[in-house]
Amino acid sequence: MSKAIFYHAGCPVCVEAEQKVAQAIDSSKYQVENVHLGEDASRIAEAEKAGVKSVPAMVLDGVPFHINFGAKLSDLK
Repeated sequence: MSKAIFYHAGCPVCVEAEQKVAQAIDSSKYQVENVHLGEDASRIAEAEKAGVKSVPAMVLDGVPFHINFGAKLSDLK
């Protein structure tokens, strides 16, 4: 099973994306981890290393996909 990481900041755009996009991921193919960067800022560097520039974003098999626009990662530091 592959891993999907959904990075977000808890803003309204992120919450909507989590409800729509993260739940649409096939759970038989991906194990989804939700990471709230507003609550766990220690994982911002991990998100940056994965190529995330803004949230909400989903990293599937190591490839970042940016969904709409809630906040830049630099705004969360």
